[in-house]
Amino acid sequence: MYIWKKVALTTAFAALSGTTAMAACGIDAGRVSIVGNEFPAIHTVAKGAAACAGDAVDVKSNLTADHQKINVAGMQGNPAEYTTAIIANSSVVTLINEDVVRPLDDLVAAHGADIPKNQLITIDGKIYAVAFMANAQTLAYRADALAKIGMDVPATYEDMLAAAEKMRAMGVAENPVGGAYKAGWNLAEEFVNMYIGHGGEFFTPGTAEVAINNAQGVASLEMMKALTAYMNPDYLTHDSNATNAEMEAGNVMLMNMWGSRMGSLMDDEGAEAMVYENIKVGAPMTVAGGSTPATTLWWDGWSVAKNISDEDATATFIAMKNGTSPSILNDETMSQAVWMIDGYTPAPVNDGVFAAISMNAQPYPMLPFMGLLHTAAGDNIAEFLQGKESAEQALADIEAAYSAAAREKGFLQ
Repeated sequence: MYIWKKVALTTAFAALSGTTAMAACGIDAGRVSIVGNEFPAIHTVAKGAAACAGDAVDVKSNLTADHQKINVAGMQGNPAEYTTAIIANSSVVTLINEDVVRPLDDLVAAHGADIPKNQLITIDGKIYAVAFMANAQTLAYRADALAKIGMDVPATYEDMLAAAEKMRAMGVAENPVGGAYKAGWNLAEEFVNMYIGHGGEFFTPGTAEVAINNAQGVASLEMMKALTAYMNPDYLTHDSNATNAEMEAGNVMLMNMWGSRMGSLMDDEGAEAMVYENIKVGAPMTVAGGSTPATTLWWDGWSVAKNISDEDATATFIAMKNGTSPSILNDETMSQAVWMIDGYTPAPVNDGVFAAISMNAQPYPMLPFMGLLHTAAGDNIAEFLQGKESAEQALADIEAAYSAAAREKGFLQ
């Protein structure tokens, strides 16, 4: 059974006082090769790991928005190209299913006794990842734009639609809504959020049988389509980076965005003062009269590849431990994430993630077959949004694609 340790998203959020560790890595030899996403917090982690490089230790990283397309392939070789992948709730299960990561119990015993237990992600009784930050998608908004139309901060997606219509009508912005709706993983994640907000269950309880072609599934797709009417016409090409750029350019006034991206939106780089001074972070929105926020809680962490030498595994573990130690926290990095690291002091920029936790947002389902459903959704929603098929047909296509993949993997008979 795949278990979500919710304690890893609760106890770590208290403001902890701790001493700053020195970056004395103590690695004599080995190779460290990191693959992961490219937002500021991940760059900080990679920089902390790179501090362990030396004459006998090589540390390099490939941080890219396409990390989920290359991490499995990059860890399947023998030896693996990447010795570690920075992963989250969903992707750790994929790596375990593909048998490309190793349990970390022996490395934790030898080199990680000081890692807080709530950072150790345990699946089937074995440690497979070390979590270092929490994340969730929440509201980012322009306070000045809402003031111009005389509306409060949206608490629901219905509020967002009403505000968007008023902004367009009053000439505040032609396409005021943004979102990471790029066809594929991003689009599927927006559906997952919306479906949870509508109270939907992804699978028949206790089975791997998909169950999304229902009233909640239809309502979720219809709300997503309603939002796209206020988005840039190229929304199916916009990932988090592109959507953030649209807000920094002054085009987007309201959007659902990752808490880990809020710092870069609200700093003084990449936007005019009128823009960044008015970008604020709000709680995740609800939908359709529900009380469950239409978002998911995530942890980000790191794993160690299976197909590498013990020397490289040890070097990788110690370097990544250094990259996620209290030594990385300073005035610049503190606001980059909700760090699950001793010494973290909550910053206002991360209020949205804390709001998600206080609203009892659901964690992204850490199930061995959820990744297959996510892929199927990402491949089959765009045609509905473009008006080429009905919501019911899109959901049927998702279920068919998922079921075929689940049978191939042995999750369904």
